[in-house]
Amino acid sequence: MTEDRSAEEATGGKKLHNKRTMHDDIKKAVEVLKSGGIILYPTDTIWGIGCDATNAEAVKRIYDIKEREDSKSMLVLMENPALLDRYIAEVPEVAWDLVEVSTTPLTVIYPGAKNLAANLIAEDGSIGIRFTKEEFTRRLLQRFRRPIVSTSANKSGEKSSVFFDEISEEIKEAVDYIVEYRQDDRIPSEPSSVIKLGPGGQIEILRK
Repeated sequence: MTEDRSAEEATGGKKLHNKRTMHDDIKKAVEVLKSGGIILYPTDTIWGIGCDATNAEAVKRIYDIKEREDSKSMLVLMENPALLDRYIAEVPEVAWDLVEVSTTPLTVIYPGAKNLAANLIAEDGSIGIRFTKEEFTRRLLQRFRRPIVSTSANKSGEKSSVFFDEISEEIKEAVDYIVEYRQDDRIPSEPSSVIKLGPGGQIEILRK
């Protein structure tokens, strides 16, 4: 059995080469995202399942993979706060301060989401957004030029996968592309803090 064949079988045939550069991974991931596909990828917190956040069919596939009700919205990743106005009807002034001073991963739930897949937005019209500073996701977002869904790589109700080797084979088989970058990373990470913004800039801390 060849080394490349072994690498393919290790991830359900999703790998194309035994070793890829980050550039190769990003190029292929963008192709899959643009075609409405689902990727399994490392984020600034844990390993996640992602798709084009403006594609309702792709979003539905993720709900199906996770066996999760679509009434439970998922967050999206962006790389630049300047993009907020494209996806939030009216950005509360306090949001800019929160994003600017944050030194650790922070998910902010904003009211008045727009220009995103309807089944991604919560029933109250809100959406959770995190601005990533992690190298891979930042470059991926810059190349894709759209927000990407980020949800933990596990079935709903199961433990989140911090490291790649914790992800079930069922999840790996369900996606269209598995990113190779950081699969061997064993540096522990924590979930992001979560803050919800209400009318008039009211702040509710959901997770510290």
